[in-house]
Formats: sequence, structure tokens, C-alpha cells
Amino acid sequence: MVGWALSFADVSAVDAESVSQKIGASFHWFPVQKSFILVTQKDTAKFAVGIPYASVNGSTIDLAASPVLEDGHLWIAEEDVGKLFPPKSEATAAKAEPAAKTEPAAKAEPVAKTEPAKAKPAAAPAKADQKAVTATKPKNETAGTREVKTIVIDPGHGGKDSGALGKNAQEKDIVLAVGKLLKKDLEKAGFNVKMTRDKDVFIELGQRANLANQWDGDLFISLHCNAIDATPERKKQIKGYHVYVLRAPESEEDKAIARRENKVATLYGEKNAKEELSPIEWFKLEARLEKYKQNSYMFTEEMLKAFDGGKIKRQAGGVGGAGFMVLVGALMPAVLFEIGFISNPEDEAYMMSKAGQQDIAERISKAVSTYKAAVHSYRETLGR
Repeated sequence: MVGWALSFADVSAVDAESVSQKIGASFHWFPVQKSFILVTQKDTAKFAVGIPYASVNGSTIDLAASPVLEDGHLWIAEEDVGKLFPPKSEATAAKAEPAAKTEPAAKAEPVAKTEPAKAKPAAAPAKADQKAVTATKPKNETAGTREVKTIVIDPGHGGKDSGALGKNAQEKDIVLAVGKLLKKDLEKAGFNVKMTRDKDVFIELGQRANLANQWDGDLFISLHCNAIDATPERKKQIKGYHVYVLRAPESEEDKAIARRENKVATLYGEKNAKEELSPIEWFKLEARLEKYKQNSYMFTEEMLKAFDGGKIKRQAGGVGGAGFMVLVGALMPAVLFEIGFISNPEDEAYMMSKAGQQDIAERISKAVSTYKAAVHSYRETLGR
């Protein structure tokens, strides 16, 4: 098939949809999660853009390179295709001769990882169905298992998106102020800190997680303020902070919070945006959630400890989970932190004050430091 392959930086890559036709598999693309599935009679392989592993029949398989989305095509390493969907003749030979499993098929002529692939010279005109892209290699250690060094702070909303409105403040201003203070505190503690925005600008939800991945973050913290639309008396009653992780929601309240935070994507026309994940989309996220969810919970526990005794108390149990789109694409432990209710006069006043913002930042910083220590301790038990 002409134009079927293109060159990654150091591996040969092929178009995933063309692969499905070649091997007789059905192809399913899920743009919200930037993930896709190839289904044959015997196997179901699940992939996601930017993730260096696939879920095959429920088992996690490391990939030679992360799938890449370029010019409307999904590219996967040819080496991975051969490994996950070997030709029938090779599969038969593999059963008879186990040693063959450790070497690629002769026809594939894979390029050695230490040398560039057989790509056309840079000066050669690119065809419409070809593009030079850089593959993301699997890391020796993924976020959540390695030492915690890079923290990504995501002050929610910004620019044309004010977020929730209080009587005297806007959500976008409070979270930016807290984010800047948090950055200073974390840098003093020796962390490498990145912010998805450090001024009043609008960043799409999907882009926030992409930035975190590009920075190779070890922890993603999205800062927000909660709010309810109710009578003045009801607003005085509902207050407190809440830490959310990415998981299937357990209550209608958690679903509602996620829909409100996700609404910005549909409101401002973000491509393929939606306010709520379907059951099948949650199913597709399971493999990735498994990789980071334990550490997300670990950090959540440290947040609860750090905020005990603070001015803003826990709302309900202080922990929840739902399909927050800003967390979906983050390839690292991640939380969405609702600092307090901007609709509550008491919470709003504290979140607006310089003393309150500094206190909140210091408590989050403390949680990050204790989380880092917990991860380090766990690594030591593994002899790392």
C-alpha cells in the first residue's frame, strides 16, 4: 500500500486506520480521550495518543513509541503492529520456535533503535500522507513511580473565561494568585515548577494536560473555586474545600461539579468537547487510570492532612471523583482542587485576602512535600 508508512525519529510508523484494514480489524476512534481501539476476532488492543503502552485483552503492553496524531492520521510504530498483531505465519512459527519471539520478522527489516530510520532527506518534498514527527519513547520510569521533581500548577479558567463569580471576586483571579504563591513556595522547597498560565489568558482544557505532559510532570494540580446557584441563605450554608480525582463519579453532586468545570470547553467551542464522559469512555480510561490513580489518592490524603485545622474546612468528606476533562489527558498523578466556595461570603473573603491566599498556597506546598517523601519511602522499599 503506497504511502502506508512514514518515519518517526527512530522507528518506522504506520497509519493505524490503514493497519486495521490490512489485518482485518475494526477501527474505533474516540476523539475526546484521543484514544482508539483495534479489534480482531481474537484480540482487542486499546491505544491512546501520547501514551507509550497499550492495553491488549486487559493486559498492559509497553510500546516502542507512543501513538501520534498528525494531519488527521493516527500513527503507531510498525514494530508495535508486528508485536501486537503478528502475521499468521509468524504466529505459527513462534509457537514452534520460542526463540523467534525475541526477534522481529525478516520482512519487516526494522531500523535499529540506535540509528535513524530510513527516512527521506529533509530537502525532499513531503507527500500529503507523510509527515516527519518525533516519537515519544517510553520512559524508564513513569510518573508516579519515579522521584517527584516536576510539579505542574494549573490555575483554572482565565482570559475570556472568568469561571465562577462571587459577590466581589472572580474564580480566575483567585486561583491565579494562589498558583503564583504556590509556585514560589514549591521552588523554595527545591521543586521544578511549571504553570499552565501565569497571567490572565484563556487556555483550552485539552491543552492544559498536553502542556503538563510536554513538561514531563510528576504531579498535576488544577486549582478552582466552587460555587452554587442558590438563595443567599443557602449560599451561607454551603462552604468548604474539596479535592477531586479522575474516576467514575459516585454521586450526582460530583457529576454536577464536573459538568460545570467541563462546560467551558463546550461554551468556547473546543473541538470534540463534552461535559460528561459516557460509560464506554470510562471503560477505555481504565488502563490509564490504573497507572496513576493510586498516587493521585496518595496526594489527596496528604492534601486532607495539610488542610486539617485550616480556615476553610472540608466540604462533606473533602474527597470526590468525576470526569474532569482537564485531568483526562494528564499522564501523571493529578487532582482538581476546589479551594472553597466563592458563592459563600466567608470562603470568598478568605480566598480574596493575601493572608488567606498565602495560607492556602503553603498548605498545598506542604502536601506536595509530604507526598514526595511518601513516594521516596515507597521507592526505597522496592530498592530503587
